[in-house]
Amino acid sequence: LWHNSCMTFQRRLTRIDRIFSELQHALNTTAGNTPAQRDNPAADGRDLEMSPEQITRSAGLMRINHTGEVCAQALYQGQALTSRNPEIRATLKSAADEEQDHLAWCEARLHELGGRKSVLNPLMYGGSFALGALSGLLGDRWNMAFLAETERQVEGHLTGHIDRLPLSDAKSRAVLAHMRNDEAAHAVTAQTHGAAEMPEPVKAAMRVGSQVMKATTYWV
Repeated sequence: LWHNSCMTFQRRLTRIDRIFSELQHALNTTAGNTPAQRDNPAADGRDLEMSPEQITRSAGLMRINHTGEVCAQALYQGQALTSRNPEIRATLKSAADEEQDHLAWCEARLHELGGRKSVLNPLMYGGSFALGALSGLLGDRWNMAFLAETERQVEGHLTGHIDRLPLSDAKSRAVLAHMRNDEAAHAVTAQTHGAAEMPEPVKAAMRVGSQVMKATTYWV
């Protein structure tokens, strides 16, 4: 009886530790306490002169990308939390580490442009975490399907942003190009781990959600 009570208490402590760990990660992500592990692709770049309108456009686009990386951190945390497969959890952690670099790079570039982070980031984090946790509960194939489709859509979104950035904004373009390469690799990794094919209605819903996020965080 004593042994069983100790084991129950230990499991409760483990769950409490996990909750506090998730809360700390959320705070670090939304507050900007996430240093990059890799060199910033824009570190050696040099911008040409940009007009105030061009700077505003670049800052708005990089604010969207920063929020997108906040969402990515939340998604991966949620997916890993509910996944029962240690290999899948390790895959998600590896991808999250690279996405953490993206988050730091976007924040640094946003600061250089005189922009600010979206005030909606905590809300975006919470919603994305819930989606990731639900994805993990559906099992490995659908967990990886969600990852693969998310990364494919993000890759297309980054291509669109690179095209919309002012040609003189070399630093932002360098950051987004490097991010796009990483996202494409994450999608391939998800496929190699047995991702199912996401139904078209779900893909469409994900695209709509992404468009809403982009339209709001460009300004807010």
